[in-house]
Amino acid sequence: MYDLTPVITIATIHFIALMSPGPDFALVVQNATRYGRNTGLAIAFGLSCGILLHSVLSITGVSLIVHQHPLLFALMQLIGGGYLLYLGLGALNAVWRLAKSDAPYTPSAAKNQLLSSRRQAFSRGFATNILNPKALVFFISLMSSLVPADMPVAVKTLTIAILFGLSLLWFSFLAWALSTERLQTKLQSATLYIDGLCGLVFTGVGVMIVWQAIQAFTSP
Repeated sequence: MYDLTPVITIATIHFIALMSPGPDFALVVQNATRYGRNTGLAIAFGLSCGILLHSVLSITGVSLIVHQHPLLFALMQLIGGGYLLYLGLGALNAVWRLAKSDAPYTPSAAKNQLLSSRRQAFSRGFATNILNPKALVFFISLMSSLVPADMPVAVKTLTIAILFGLSLLWFSFLAWALSTERLQTKLQSATLYIDGLCGLVFTGVGVMIVWQAIQAFTSP
């Protein structure tokens, strides 16, 4: 029987990383509190599918090829950082406009951030994770250091399935917990601040990633 210690180690590290606040965490918090459970769950599924694709690309070596080509990786950083900046600046702009007006802050008020369907919510979740170059580097490091060269395909498949399952479980739990009726009532008055904080997270991470990409393009 194949030793499953690497699989358990990978799963443990991944789950700890999932609980660390980042763009994916902020996206669930922002939209589950604003739009409710169905949207939160759709975003959770999109985020998990992004992680699934990162896992597949890393364990097959595709992500390593991208990372080993500085200009290609810098281009991905530019696209991913730009997308996070779009989300962050859009959220901050909506918060600023609503804070300056007397109108109540509601989901429909933030028109540039409005998620009109579950498909759009899924797409936003998927794009947020798959375009995040930090996720690409994380999975490359995880897979290259902990996946033995002789690991059977069946065990690799099991590893990918576990990573996807843990991601879906965590993000779905987060979306469900934030959209319970009792918590929704308490969070309703804090929606403006939640959106502002999430906007700052997206913008901060986006600026950092774009700056790293610019440095890569301009370095000799």
